[in-house]
Amino acid sequence: MPTWHGTTILAVRKGTDIVLAGDGQVSLGQTVIKSNARKVRRIGDGSVLAGFAGATADAFTLFERLEAKLERYPGQLARACVELAKDWRTDRYLRRLEAMMAVADKSVSLVLTGTGDVLEPEDGLIGIGSGGNYALAAARALVDRSDMDAEAIARRSLEIAADICVYTNRNIIVEKLS
Repeated sequence: MPTWHGTTILAVRKGTDIVLAGDGQVSLGQTVIKSNARKVRRIGDGSVLAGFAGATADAFTLFERLEAKLERYPGQLARACVELAKDWRTDRYLRRLEAMMAVADKSVSLVLTGTGDVLEPEDGLIGIGSGGNYALAAARALVDRSDMDAEAIARRSLEIAADICVYTNRNIIVEKLS
């Protein structure tokens, strides 16, 4: 049975801006099933950006759960993510979900995994998904350029990832908090 692939998600924090960008490709085995999927969005009251890599239905479940945690812990993204990670690791249903999430607000950027990890990058950059490491490497190379803002870095990095990763395309969706 072919497996679903698809996604490159990149978070770039530069100055007072945070950008979360994702490509639009969803693949099944060697076939592109969809080229314009929306994998990044605003959640909660709009002050949190979230992107997913992995199974789509699983990601929507995680978005809903994270939104519920944000309602319980308003303005506390890190706390909401830790609480979600606890549930994800211990709940029999959630444990089977196959996805990763990149989330960010004005003060923190985090990666959440099904193994209970809630990781904050040292450099304000996150790359997840099949092309995540390519986009992350490109962003690290570009982040010190003074002529590029966070959005320009994210877009160029995803374009570079699309040149390398067959599971990444150039239909880029960007969400930004300034």
